Amino acid sequence: MTLYAVNPLDLKISVDAALGDLVVSSVVRLGELTVVVDAANYLQAARLLRDDPACRFEQLMDLCGVDYSTYKDEPQAGLRYCVVCHLLSVSLNQRVRLKVYAPDDSFPMVQSLCDIWSSANWFEREAFDLFGIVFDGHTDLRRILTDYGFIGHPFRKDFPISGYVEMRYDAEQKRVVYQPVSIEPRENIPRIIREENYGGLH
Repeated sequence: MTLYAVNPLDLKISVDAALGDLVVSSVVRLGELTVVVDAANYLQAARLLRDDPACRFEQLMDLCGVDYSTYKDEPQAGLRYCVVCHLLSVSLNQRVRLKVYAPDDSFPMVQSLCDIWSSANWFEREAFDLFGIVFDGHTDLRRILTDYGFIGHPFRKDFPISGYVEMRYDAEQKRVVYQPVSIEPRENIPRIIREENYGGLH
C-alpha cells in the first residue's frame, strides 16, 4: 500500500512542467520530491505550486530554516542558510518539499509566503527567531520562542551551547535581570556503579 495516490516520478513531471525554468534542481529520493528554486523566483514558484491545476498545493504544512555550515561534519559548500517548505495537496493527495537558499550568508533574507499561505506566519517567525533568516514582506516579524531581549539565534551552528546571557530574578531590584553567562563548561561523564551485593543479591 502506498501512502500517496500519485507516483513521485509522475509528480516530478507535473511540478517540473509547472515551474519550468524556475527549477534549479528536482530530485526524487526515498519516495519524496524535493525542488530547489532561486531566491529571486521563490514567491513565483510558490504561487505556481499552489495554483497550477496539476499541483494544487493548498496547504503549507511546515516551514523551517537549515544552517548548512557544518552539515554532516563537512566543510560548507555553497550557501549557508536554507528555507525548507513542506506543501500538501489535499485535493490531489500529493506532497512536495520546496527549498530556497538565502543568497547572502551575512544577512540571510528570502521573501515571505504569508500572502500565499497564512500558515507561513508563525513558521517564518520561528525561522527568524532560531536562525536569523529575515522574511521580506512579513508584517509582524518578531521573536516567537525566545525572549524579546534574547541575543543571537540559537539554532545557528556557531551559537554557543551555553548562550551569551543568563536570566535570574534579582530580589533587591525585584525584577528579572540579564547578565553574562557564568556557567563553567564541563563534560558530564556518566558514572557506572557496580556493587557485587547490589540489592542484597549474592
